[in-house]
Amino acid sequence: MYEPTHLRTFLAVAQTLSFTQAARRLGLRQSTASQHVRRLEEAAGRQLFARDTHSVELTEDGEAMLGFARRILEVHEQATAFFSGTRVRGRLRFGASEDFVLTRLPEILEGFRYDHPEVDLELTVELSGTLYERLAAGKLDLVLAKRRPEDPRGALVWRDDLVWIGAERLRLEADRPVPLIVYPPPGITRARALQVLERQGRAWRIVCTSGSLNGLIAAARAGLGVMAHSRRLIPPGLFRLPDRAGLPELGKVDFVLVHGRRRGPAGEAADALAAAVLAGGERLRRSGG
Repeated sequence: MYEPTHLRTFLAVAQTLSFTQAARRLGLRQSTASQHVRRLEEAAGRQLFARDTHSVELTEDGEAMLGFARRILEVHEQATAFFSGTRVRGRLRFGASEDFVLTRLPEILEGFRYDHPEVDLELTVELSGTLYERLAAGKLDLVLAKRRPEDPRGALVWRDDLVWIGAERLRLEADRPVPLIVYPPPGITRARALQVLERQGRAWRIVCTSGSLNGLIAAARAGLGVMAHSRRLIPPGLFRLPDRAGLPELGKVDFVLVHGRRRGPAGEAADALAAAVLAGGERLRRSGG
């Protein structure tokens, strides 16, 4: 009843909220991506997206289809692998940025290990900038991280707003430097925060530097200052600062998957994990707690 190709296109559109980006990710024409979704809607007898010339949003039925689509594709891939006699194996060095510490990434990795027991998965959690350096040095096979603005590489998992967050009781004084809680260089959010403040001509001072997301969260919860963070991944106990705080907009941030140079078994394992992450992209936007 539900064609796997149509389900994959549906998931790509749901994750990017863009037919253009979904088509680019899948190597399709935009008209083909639209046709796949339309046929899936016809098969389901329900509208899955509310769309106009400016936006694409999941309907209530579309939200329900997300879970069904992932499970159908998961079982379909398991059956294909079983009956084709091909098994993914080898050593896979996977790097994930600190941003995903509190998400449901562990659930996705657990499912991947269940589906591919012959893959030796090595996980590295680091700053996005550091992961790119290790990838370039050939020390990682696949990276899930924020994308540098000038870097065109990577398959888009999702695009989000960067926002200023802090403790609920925190109040900033307009005549004093902005107290910043940041990752050390080469942190991508650090660079963006300093850039927009300097462009605004706003004075700032760094009150906490930590390579650990938990360290930054502790400082922010203590009311030491503000930090730039993904809007959909705001940790519990922290809040988005209101516009009246007067801080400049931070813009958008892309979370992407980037492959290393190794092929063979490592490349096949990286492809399989990338597919699992893209299929489970919606879960990455939710807290793991």
